[in-house]
Amino acid sequence: MYIIFVFNSTFLEKDSVDHFYTKDNNTRHHKNLHYLVVEKDKLAVIDKLFLDPAAPASKNWEIITGKDAVKHRRSVCSSEEGNCSEDEEPKDLLPVLRNHSQLLNDHHIESLANHMPARTLGYPWNLVYSTAIHGTSLKTLYRQMAHIDSPVLLVIKDMEKKVFGAFSSHPFRVSDCCYGTGETFVYSFDPAFKAYRWSGENSYFIRGHMDSLQIGGGGGLFGLWLDADLYHGASYSCHTFHNQPLSTQQDFTVKDLEVWTVQ
Repeated sequence: MYIIFVFNSTFLEKDSVDHFYTKDNNTRHHKNLHYLVVEKDKLAVIDKLFLDPAAPASKNWEIITGKDAVKHRRSVCSSEEGNCSEDEEPKDLLPVLRNHSQLLNDHHIESLANHMPARTLGYPWNLVYSTAIHGTSLKTLYRQMAHIDSPVLLVIKDMEKKVFGAFSSHPFRVSDCCYGTGETFVYSFDPAFKAYRWSGENSYFIRGHMDSLQIGGGGGLFGLWLDADLYHGASYSCHTFHNQPLSTQQDFTVKDLEVWTVQ
């Protein structure tokens, strides 16, 4: 199946997807999904090509509005498997994790994937850093990400067993100033999933120091802060995301931490 996502180029977020163009191509297995992202200002060209009854391609494509996308996504299944209910979420729609995660279950993965930008869809997730594998060192985390040029997902479990973290539009690195884009968000499972997106109030998305990592800020408080040992952290309401504290306690101790590339 082939899907073209048409998005608003201002934010490049999944929520701004306007139309889905899908081609069956005699294949109904979601593991064969392919994605192409098209900016919204190209929509007229796409419409002209696929909505023209005289065009050969128009008979082989189905156009799905953004409102119907989730319903369509949940109701599709292979002819061999029989009928699927609309509320059933086929497991093979979840992103493929190429490594084992000690922190993420299917509920976590599905919730996070549904809130990530459209440009990350269809890509497998790769574990680039884990305290269980690489030890507890921010310096090592930076070194593991030195040659990465893609968005990353930070996942933390504190000693209270609460899972939270951040999606970052850029990999973590030491920086002289804040970097990142409005795609960046912080999140928590309490146990329900809650994502806090960019408020537009400031652009203090990410800043990396050798002795700390900061995500979100304003008023002297960070949305998420980690020390050099990736052992002590803090989470406060910040201007960047207008978030509630992500952890059980505003000052927390890290039990496990993972970073995944998602594109």
